[in-house]
Amino acid sequence: MSQPTQEEQILAQQALRDQETASSEPEPSGLSQGQIVRKRFFGHTGALLGLAVFALIFILSFSSVGVAGIPGWWKYNHLDVSPLVNDGAPTAGLWPPAWGEHPFGQDRIGRDLFAMTMRGAQQSITIMVLIGSIAGILGAVIGGLSGYFRGWVEAVLMRITDVIIIIPVLLLAAVVAQIAGRRDEGSLFSAFANSNGILVLGVFLGLVSWVGLARLVRGEFLTLREREFVDAARISGASNGRIIFKHILPNAIGVLIVNVTLTMSAAILLETALSYLGVGVKAPDTSLGLLISQNQEAFATRPWLFWFPGLFIVLICLSINFIGDGLRDAFDPRQRKFNARKAADTTVDPVPVTAFDETKGH
Repeated sequence: MSQPTQEEQILAQQALRDQETASSEPEPSGLSQGQIVRKRFFGHTGALLGLAVFALIFILSFSSVGVAGIPGWWKYNHLDVSPLVNDGAPTAGLWPPAWGEHPFGQDRIGRDLFAMTMRGAQQSITIMVLIGSIAGILGAVIGGLSGYFRGWVEAVLMRITDVIIIIPVLLLAAVVAQIAGRRDEGSLFSAFANSNGILVLGVFLGLVSWVGLARLVRGEFLTLREREFVDAARISGASNGRIIFKHILPNAIGVLIVNVTLTMSAAILLETALSYLGVGVKAPDTSLGLLISQNQEAFATRPWLFWFPGLFIVLICLSINFIGDGLRDAFDPRQRKFNARKAADTTVDPVPVTAFDETKGH
């Protein structure tokens, strides 16, 4: 029997280390796909942190100033005017801990900035949910139909998508805001928009934000429709609807959910930009972008009017991005955590080369 070469020894050691690593961390068995996704998601530290921050902002904003006529626990709302306290500066402090009458301060006319910021966070979250829901549904339906049926269906739907992509969103938003701001008594749209501006803005942005998601879903359907399980479903006599909703869509749900969360994060920034330019949420209502726009001239003298709305914009966007990152890792089976210590432990040690003694033979 010949003596093993250096390369064979290295391969043998590597195989042994891989076997020990696999035996020490067995794959979860007997778990459904949903249980595996939940386990991976709740094992993602960044996603849990983002979920906790977003839940805190959601509860704080909707419970403090109330919603839909239901009063909140905070004594002011975004329209109340009161005498200036501490010259409008924030009364909250870290040390010694203090909350005060107006923890975020007041603007020049005495409105409570905490109430306005919470109202703005409400508006941003509402628009985010509207855009995410509408864009997710339209993107999944249009992308799925074009990717599965191909032919003239794909041609028509993709040309509609191309047309919407090239239309500037800011220009469309300005036109919609102009129509909504009209005072014509006979304009039903104007009457509805004046009393439900946040709904109109959210629906409008959702109707123009689905195009990127539709292209991603189409690409996923183009790949999945050629898989063996789809051919087996066709041979067994399954209808197109059953194949789409029972076989292909569950396998594409990861791409859909992840990109919906990223679309929701981008929606907050889009709403902020539109409100800052004056074509989004308008007074007497408020939003985080509108607060920054209204107080931009006071940046040098009253910087707290920027700190808190800007901070909540950053926190909401970051938390949604972290949640989306966790969902991506949870739904993608190829994503694995990189452990630097484990990688160092499994590094192949150099095998000493020993001279072969020809006198000893085999």
